[in-house]
Amino acid sequence: MIHTGQAVVDLVLRVPSVPSAGGDVFASGHEFLAGGGVNVMVAAARDGARVVYAGGHGTGPFGDVVRAALAAESVELTTPADPSTDTGFSVALVDDRAERTFVSTTGAEGAVTATQLRRTEPSAGDVVYASGYSLIHEANRAALLEWLPTVPAGCPVVVDPAPVIGEADLDAVRALLDRADVWTTNEREALVLLRRLRPTTERTGPAEVAPALADATGLAVVLRAGPRGALLAAPGGDVLSCPAPEVEAIDTNGAGDAHAGVLCARLAAGEGLEPAVRRATTAAAIAVTRPGPATAPTASEVDAALGRS
Repeated sequence: MIHTGQAVVDLVLRVPSVPSAGGDVFASGHEFLAGGGVNVMVAAARDGARVVYAGGHGTGPFGDVVRAALAAESVELTTPADPSTDTGFSVALVDDRAERTFVSTTGAEGAVTATQLRRTEPSAGDVVYASGYSLIHEANRAALLEWLPTVPAGCPVVVDPAPVIGEADLDAVRALLDRADVWTTNEREALVLLRRLRPTTERTGPAEVAPALADATGLAVVLRAGPRGALLAAPGGDVLSCPAPEVEAIDTNGAGDAHAGVLCARLAAGEGLEPAVRRATTAAAIAVTRPGPATAPTASEVDAALGRS
């Protein structure tokens, strides 16, 4: 799996609720660890994929945290540290409903070039992961959209639009859609994109949004629906439900990343999209039972949950 997104550092604060403007709240706990795209890469690596990080990383304490986390999971780097700046960081607020809110900065991960991406040299069977965050950073957007058309046809491109999809330039989104094969998204992001592509849409439920988005994009759509699992829709086709095992959610931060990482790992292993989505849904359910963003299970843990030896 070739990850073209952004690896950052997360400062995770656990709060009863996100304060209103001008308010104040005390955190009941905090963590300082690698996050962002790291969570997707960790999930893919733990599920058995060889993972390559094509993005930027900086020189400084935040860059050190990211590199240590990636090295611990045997994730390969294709570019040296940027000597001019550090890696960026994100403040993640996790409330008592297990929902999360982010405030982020930008560092070396927001200054990727097409030359850096070309160093990955993808070949048939490799899976390319792209993030909607790359469309927000000017340099990353230009690099990704220049490089993606050169990716061999035998390399599936999986796109996770991220919460910022509503802010991304629509022409850039359409260019990304042109080379994407799978669009994996949560409910909110799916509806935001659908309404941008088809402003007159009145669909709101996931069972309606998933096939509508598949038709609007011409892509296979994986819609993550929280405790209900995931929906898999193809253009003009039926919607397949992939239920999640029933669990007690402690922290949803990183659940979508765990899902996307395992999905990419299974596709890179040559599995079909349906079994990949079912496995990813189980992995995400395990992830929400653990505090912290980098909570993706190992392959053996997912196998056990699926009843495999």
